[in-house]
Amino acid sequence: MVPQITLGDMVLDVAFKNIKNVHLSVNPPTGRVRISAPLRMNLDVIRAFAISKIGWIRQQQKKMQSQERETPREYLERESHYVWGKRYLLTLDERDGAPNVELSHRKLVLQVRPGSSEERKRVVLEDWYRQQVKVAVPPLVAKWERLMGVTVNRFFVQRMKTKWGSCNHRVGNIRLNTELAKKPKELLEYVIVHEMAHLLEPTHNERFIAVLDKYFPSWREARAELNDLPLTAEAWKD
Repeated sequence: MVPQITLGDMVLDVAFKNIKNVHLSVNPPTGRVRISAPLRMNLDVIRAFAISKIGWIRQQQKKMQSQERETPREYLERESHYVWGKRYLLTLDERDGAPNVELSHRKLVLQVRPGSSEERKRVVLEDWYRQQVKVAVPPLVAKWERLMGVTVNRFFVQRMKTKWGSCNHRVGNIRLNTELAKKPKELLEYVIVHEMAHLLEPTHNERFIAVLDKYFPSWREARAELNDLPLTAEAWKD
């Protein structure tokens, strides 16, 4: 069970790691608070640190709670959808044949069989988004493998509830969120570099920050932009 600290109505998760200093993070989309602390640090010391940061924590949580959210998609004509950060209007093309998605000028054409349900349309479009990420990733991975001197064994693209990406540094695999196909492509590149940096440093310690600073100096701006963009209408859970 994850150790926790309760401060009034606020619950903070605590993770003990082989690090030198305490690290505090407020994580989107819900504003959940996590403290990473050195292995032998006393919980009372961690509590005192958290109390000193209460104002900052609440400020970050308030910002996340007010963050714009996408309206639920109904897959109707002229509904707005986003591809690589650009807005497209949905056009439905109902005909017999295999489902298909195409971009035409500022239109996103969704071809489905007549009478297809909203769920079916969602699945077809989500599969298409996943494929967009799968196509965009290999050249970016190849670029950063050369620059960073690491090797990605495999990458996976899937719906992820609370993260834009993850890395299994032990086997060299990274996972990326399908939703990244809706964001500007440079933000996909930031997430890829972030996860590949974990191949050099598994934890979010000072060395990890130094790796990002070296290879992707604008990572703080990219992270802020990614977290400021509208969240999916789905009710995400930690």
